[in-house]
Formats: sequence, C-alpha cells, structure tokens
Amino acid sequence: MSIIDLSIFIVYMLLMLGVGFYFMRKNTGQDDYYVGGRNIGSWHIGLSVVATDVGGGFSVGLGGLGFMMGLSGSWMLFTGLLGAWLAAVFLIPKVRANPAFEKFYTLPQIFQHLFDKKVGIAAAIISFVGYLGFTSSQLLAGAKLASGTFPTLDLNMALLIMGIIAVVYTVLGGLKAVIYTDTIQWIVLMAGFIFIGLPVSYYHVGGWEVIRNTLPDEYFSLTNIKWQDLANWGITILPIWFVGMTLYQRIFASTDVKSAKKAWFIAGLFEWPIMAFMGVSLGLLAKVAFEQGLIVEGLETLDPEMGLPILLSTVLPPGIMGLMMSAYFSAVLSTADSCLMAASGNLTTDIFGRFLKTKNDQYVMRMSQFFTLLIGVIALIIALQMTNVLELMLYSYAFMVSGLFVPIIAGLFWNMRSPMAALVSMVIGGGTTAVLSVLELSLPFGLDPNFFGVFASLAVFLLVYKINN
Repeated sequence: MSIIDLSIFIVYMLLMLGVGFYFMRKNTGQDDYYVGGRNIGSWHIGLSVVATDVGGGFSVGLGGLGFMMGLSGSWMLFTGLLGAWLAAVFLIPKVRANPAFEKFYTLPQIFQHLFDKKVGIAAAIISFVGYLGFTSSQLLAGAKLASGTFPTLDLNMALLIMGIIAVVYTVLGGLKAVIYTDTIQWIVLMAGFIFIGLPVSYYHVGGWEVIRNTLPDEYFSLTNIKWQDLANWGITILPIWFVGMTLYQRIFASTDVKSAKKAWFIAGLFEWPIMAFMGVSLGLLAKVAFEQGLIVEGLETLDPEMGLPILLSTVLPPGIMGLMMSAYFSAVLSTADSCLMAASGNLTTDIFGRFLKTKNDQYVMRMSQFFTLLIGVIALIIALQMTNVLELMLYSYAFMVSGLFVPIIAGLFWNMRSPMAALVSMVIGGGTTAVLSVLELSLPFGLDPNFFGVFASLAVFLLVYKINN
C-alpha cells in the first residue's frame, strides 16, 4: 500500500473519531446519546438506516453472492426494499404517533408496555444477543476487507484495528455521532462504487465481451436462484424491519411520523435496486478476474467474500485505492456503530435500567459509554472465532426474528396481549432457531432454521393465548 493510500485512510479514520469527540461534548443525557435528541431530519435518518442495514456485512456478502451466482444475488436486498416500505406504511404510524411511546429509547420498552416487565427483559436479552453477533459480523467484514487488501495485514490484526476505531467513536458520540457519520459514510461508499470500483474493475477485466465469454449465461440472469433462497432471505430479512432495535432507535430519533416514513422510503430505494446491483456486479467482476488469473494466480479456489477486496487491491492505482478502501470501511463502520448502540441501549435501559433510575443524567451517560465499550470488546472476541460474514449476520438476524417477530405483531397489530403467550413464543421461537443452527441438521425442503423458529413461535403463541383466554 502506498504512502498516499495510507495517508488518505488515516485522515478518514481520524475524521470519524473527530465526529465522535465533537458529539461527546454536545451530548447531555440519554435523549441525546440513544435517540439523537428526537429531532433528526428524514435524509439523515434514511441514509443512516440504509447504511446500517446494508453496511459492510452486506457489502462483502453481496460481493460473495455476485462471485458465486451473479446478478441473481441482488434479490437478497429486494426483501430489504419490501421490509422498509411495509414498515413505513404499517409500523411507523403505530409507533411514532403513539403517545405512550414518546419517551421510549428501545424496542424492549414497547414489549414491556404491551405485555409486562418479564417479557420486556426477555426481549432485551434476545435483542442484545442478536446485535452482539451482528456487531461481530461487521468487524469481521472490515477485517476481511483489510486483510484482503493489505497483504501484510493478517485477519486478527485487522480485526483489532477495526474494532478499536468503531468502538471508540461510538462510545464517545452516541447516536448523533452514529447517524451523522453514517450519512458521510454512505455518501463515500456510493461515490466509491459508482466512480471508482465499478468503472476501474470493468476496464481491468477487459470489458463486456471478455466478461460474457468468461462466465456462463446464468451469471447474467435474474432467475439463477432457487425458491428456497428467496424464502430463506424473506423470512429472515423482511421481518427484521419490525424487530430491529437500530430501526426503532431511528423511529424515535425522527422529527415526526411524516419524516420517519420518508426516511424509510428513501432507505428502501437505496437498498434495491441501487446497492443490490452495484454489490453483486462488483462480485461478478471479481469472479471474472479470478477465472482469468488476474488475481491470486494459481489458486483453484477462493473464499467468495475475499474476491472483491483482492480485486480492488489489484486494480486500483495509488491514491484511488485509499479512497475506495475508505468507502468500504465506511460501510463496515456504519453498521457496527449502530449495532453497538442497540446492544448498549438494551443493557442500559432494559436490563440495568432500574438500577440507574435514581442517578443523574451525566452518570447514566457514562454508564452507557461503559456498556458500549464492554459490548465492543465482547463482539471483537466473537469475531475472532468466526470466518463467514454473511452466515454470522443471517444467524444474528434469524435469532432476533424468530424470538421477537410474532409477539410484536400480535401486540401492536392484533391486540393479543397475553404476557404468557409472548414469553413462551419468544423462548420457543428463538430457541428453535438457535438449536437447529447449532446442530446443523439437514432440514426439510432446504429451508433455514429461522423458518421453523418463526412458525414454532406463531403456533405456540396462538396455543397459549387461546388457553389463557
């Protein structure tokens, strides 16, 4: 890596830390730290939502899908578009316009309001565990990018660097720092894709004729996909828009209902088709370069998620390389910071909140920062044990969806507010997904464990609700 690239990258990282330090001096309490003062505009919220949801994990994951299956991998983020727009139409008016939720910071507080305190704590534990895993996946995504791009940097050292940067500015600045840096990071990422990554990679592999002659026709089709893929992505990604703690924090941070809905419509369009096709296209170009021997010559196999960072490190000239890697690290940081804030909110507000009620705002904010730091360290340790970014992300999504989706829908939309039904369905749903994932059993029809977890949660909820009513 040239001194120019390294200088650009270091300046960018220092800028992110500077934003965190700036908002550390501005924050006065939990309203600022966890929900940004509840007055942030739709464009900042919308770009933060899409940066958080797509982020580094899906950027690396989409590249891996493009490497393995071509343009059809873009359908994964179509579920993100559907989820965002459904949430805008149905969820946001329910949450943002309800006076009972005006002072809430977290999703488990809604669970406690709809059901009871035990259900709220169970929801906090499920959300905390899910976002802990999700944070780990983002750190791993950043480490893969770094180690694939900089040959002298091994994966573990890259993880440490990513972890320290993401944790420090999140600890310092809270949600305001997260949202405003997300806006910067998303703009940098989009500009990097559109003006640097795609055109330079396209030119490097030899243009359209070479691309068509190198890869089979299914790589250029939108039907190179099994129904099980669509079903598994749908049951995992679409419901996360109704149970994602990071998303509720942004609903609470929005100025009003209209502003929040606009932000979600913006986020959906950026997810699909914009980000979806750019991500898989870069992965497809990495596959072409690999097949031609232009990258990692002599290797018969390559981790699909490493193809894209290795391609970029090969084709980009000095200076441009630093800009593009800043763009990719932007994607990683934009999700890691939000997941840290979500898990920290679960601990501070939902699990240890009763011990902090009598404390002043300054003390509570310092404890919030401490919890954020602690979670970041644990997430880093988990990331050191994993190898596949997309797998870790989807496991984390699946655990939250199977544990939280049915009760929140029942409580908010069906007015079925049985605490026992909610608690049992959360335990059975989340437990089913977790056990099936750990056992790695061959499941019917090739469906993911989450499919069975969600339906187990629904069946148990309805059964217990009927018995109690």
